[in-house]
Amino acid sequence: MVLVLPQNSQMNDLTLKAAQRQLDDYISRFKIGYFPPLSQLARLTEEVGELAREVMDSYGEKPKKASEPLSNVAEELTDVLINLIIFANSLEIDLQAQFQKNMEKFESRDAMRFERIEQSEG
Repeated sequence: MVLVLPQNSQMNDLTLKAAQRQLDDYISRFKIGYFPPLSQLARLTEEVGELAREVMDSYGEKPKKASEPLSNVAEELTDVLINLIIFANSLEIDLQAQFQKNMEKFESRDAMRFERIEQSEG
């Protein structure tokens, strides 16, 4: 599945809300619509497994066999993202709003959790 951006848009302009809308428009073309939540989770899990295989090949100790198809981490990571967005859409979750809520939680909960990079005076 490929995200097709409007011709006058650039990738860095794509918001979560716009990605959700674009994928909803895509899914709306088909009679079946969104799969049930457990099917969505199975599809997402399958994509995460494919990503894990690519990471293992690229950065781990288990390279692919010569007979295995070539792919790449970026492609598989994007497949995970697309399936995650479709899953959120099927549950009517606004990822952009939820992302902001979660970031606020991380900023407060983990404010002192990790050592900070020292700010240079200038």
